[in-house]
Amino acid sequence: MDKEIPAAQRKLSFLATLRAVFWSFLGIRKKSDYEKDAAKLNPVHVIIAGFIGAAVFITSLILIVKYVVGK
Repeated sequence: MDKEIPAAQRKLSFLATLRAVFWSFLGIRKKSDYEKDAAKLNPVHVIIAGFIGAAVFITSLILIVKYVVGK
């Protein structure tokens, strides 16, 4: 059984976590890259990056709809 790496020893920065979450939102990612990142991601960073990604996505949709509707 693989041992989990403690959060203090994880190596990816918050920016690298944002990039990993962005690729996850798009759904185009190599399995090998995913597995490398998954071993190093900080769960707190992933949650924060997910909220940021969702907020950007929702805001983009709202702006596009407002532009198309003309209001």
